[in-house]
Amino acid sequence: MILKVTDIHTYYGTSHILFGISLGVDEGEIVCCLGRNGAGKTTVIRSIMGLTPPRSGNIEFSGREITGKPPYRIARLGICWVPEDRRVFSDLTVEENLKVAVRRKGEPDKAWTTEKIWEFFPKLKDLRSHRAGYLSGGEQQMLTIGRTLMTNPQLILLDEPAEGLSPLVVRELGGRIKLLKEQKVTVLLCEQNVSFALGISERAYVIEKGTIAYQGSIEELKRNEEVKRRYLMV
Repeated sequence: MILKVTDIHTYYGTSHILFGISLGVDEGEIVCCLGRNGAGKTTVIRSIMGLTPPRSGNIEFSGREITGKPPYRIARLGICWVPEDRRVFSDLTVEENLKVAVRRKGEPDKAWTTEKIWEFFPKLKDLRSHRAGYLSGGEQQMLTIGRTLMTNPQLILLDEPAEGLSPLVVRELGGRIKLLKEQKVTVLLCEQNVSFALGISERAYVIEKGTIAYQGSIEELKRNEEVKRRYLMV
């Protein structure tokens, strides 16, 4: 198991947000955390990345304890976060956005390069000289994921990647994310768009009011109308 989160309790100030969350992700898996807005999904990611460290509980990555470590050290271990608001460098071109993130790790022939990103996201190649601030939301999301891949991560934390995108772009993005499995990249996805998440994931955790309300395979969740009605319908 590449990521193991055990019984974490996370607070914002005096507000108790996560109540004993436990989850795990195996290497090469795409796993989703589903739940309504405000359920605690983003706080799970922030806890893993060390941005909002849990006050109790344990987080392990590749067998190493990372609980409470500073975010830059966690990132250096091979965990990367793609935030909901994308955060591209607006005044830099698409290609410049990719190049600022270059970090060589592992075998050189398997490292992500701009050429591999152009193959993975062909649309970005056509936009390589465009400033990132002028891209559409879907194009910025592709760029943010591409920039993350340039760090050669083992685990990507995706926070609401489908937010605000058209159905056509969401479908295209989902296809690209599924291809990450072939590149040996593990993904933990936090998402409100249930159909999108179920279409690309293998297992799911449903979060409700800071607790795990359900966990199981995607096929099991698709058949469980009670869980979908109770926790996932808006």
